[in-house]
Amino acid sequence: MNPQRDGRLGIGIIGAGKVGPVLGAALAGAGHAVVGIHAVSEKSIERAEAMLPGVPILDVPRLVEVSELVIIAVPDDQLADLVVGIAKTTGWQPGQILLHTSAGFGTDVLIPATAQGAIPLALHPAMNFTGTSIDIARLCECYIAVTAPTPVLPIGQALAVELGGEPLVLAEDQRPAYARALKRAHDFSSQLVEESLAELSTLGIDNPAKVVAPVIRSTVENTLGQVSPTHYVYDISEEEQP
Repeated sequence: MNPQRDGRLGIGIIGAGKVGPVLGAALAGAGHAVVGIHAVSEKSIERAEAMLPGVPILDVPRLVEVSELVIIAVPDDQLADLVVGIAKTTGWQPGQILLHTSAGFGTDVLIPATAQGAIPLALHPAMNFTGTSIDIARLCECYIAVTAPTPVLPIGQALAVELGGEPLVLAEDQRPAYARALKRAHDFSSQLVEESLAELSTLGIDNPAKVVAPVIRSTVENTLGQVSPTHYVYDISEEEQP
């Protein structure tokens, strides 16, 4: 690894879906250097090149070798096997920061890496990603769940702030409930919107989205406004942050 000056990190990203390239671009905007990204499909390579122009596409062993901070942004069902596989082959480096973006996992899933000296972090932005530059602005409007061992929790919180979001501390055993709550909100709202659009389309309305959009926004804002602030817990780790 080649440490960056002034506390900046050399960042490698495993996963070029909708999340990884966006987080890389946001951290690059905060002054970090994205040194590589691992992408496989043609679509993911195109996305990586669009969001992170000039950043090399690397294989996993080389990416792990050159990165001070490795971001793993892969589907939940691939995360554990990937961490184990790298531990058995390439090997994680002592002092290397390892961050995953899964909502439902904390840092226990990273134990094979921490056993080799890596620093574990779990960060999840509570938003839906498009995989485009639109997401960078949206990061500034969302909370970012942070789970980490107490000594390195400030690193996770600092990265959340650099991404543009508000850190929301979660304990390890609270991640599953957090993930269920977000999935419920996403699935329920998506289903209702799709049903409304379909019904309006049967009326011959050319752009039903323009009709329902103000209704959805105002309803959500009004509903959230009726909930007392005391119902929200911003640092959930003390009693209970995609």
